[in-house]
Amino acid sequence: MASGFFAILDDIAALMDDVAVTSKIATQKTAGILGDDLAVNAEKATGFLSSREIPVLWAITKGSFINKLIILPVVFLLNWLYAPAINYVLIAGGLYLAFEGVEKIIEFLFHRDKKGHEVVEEIVEDEKSDEEIEKAKIKSAITTDFILSVEIVIIALGTVLEESHPFITQILVTSLVAFIATVGVYGIVALIVRMDDAGFKLIKKSNDKGFFGMLGHFLVKALPVVIKALGVIGTIALIMVAGGIFSHRIEFLHYVLPSWSSNEMLTILKEIILGLVGGLFAVALFTMGKGVVSLVKKK
Repeated sequence: MASGFFAILDDIAALMDDVAVTSKIATQKTAGILGDDLAVNAEKATGFLSSREIPVLWAITKGSFINKLIILPVVFLLNWLYAPAINYVLIAGGLYLAFEGVEKIIEFLFHRDKKGHEVVEEIVEDEKSDEEIEKAKIKSAITTDFILSVEIVIIALGTVLEESHPFITQILVTSLVAFIATVGVYGIVALIVRMDDAGFKLIKKSNDKGFFGMLGHFLVKALPVVIKALGVIGTIALIMVAGGIFSHRIEFLHYVLPSWSSNEMLTILKEIILGLVGGLFAVALFTMGKGVVSLVKKK
């Protein structure tokens, strides 16, 4: 009995050791996507009133956990039933990310300053719909997180499959990487969005003197710069992730400009170009669809 019990413990220890080693490899392979995930979600979690930042971030974090709970079993099931289906899901997700990124660029380039009654109407509309705007931003952040999470989970699962690990190890490793992704990304985002509050507290406790006073002022002044930078980085990240999905998941595009594959900078440029083209296509498709819906409603 005792020997059987210790044999089970030994198997569990070996399994945990296998999970730890494989999780480390999988996390390293998903590091790029995690960086993009951080940039995108930090940008989406900012721009709210100070009192709403943490509640909004918590709502997005809960949404991210729910995303993982949906994605993990679905990915395992799809991989078992029909593995190519994952490819189509990723491509569709890539189109959505490209659409979001390109839409932001179009809005930035062609946004015109509003005057007179347009400004008044916009202000009245904003005052009436603060809660709706917040909900819309949370929904957008959770949707984007869903697509990035799908890629993180698939990359993690792919790492385990390459090593031919047993099914239980596949589940544990992929789930662990998904959990680390959520906790790590949104933990760092929480630190970023509360940077100015930390600065104000340092200024107050140091009586605005010495090193901590200077550090407090630096944190307060740095936050708007960080938010703007994250906005730019987040938009580029959306396009790059989308381009990467198109390049690796669409066979024809994978072999476009093959000479660029040997150079890391050219590979990044290729992904950005593919992301931009895919985004323009998605925006055109969305605009046409919107126009058709409007015509149908008028009739």
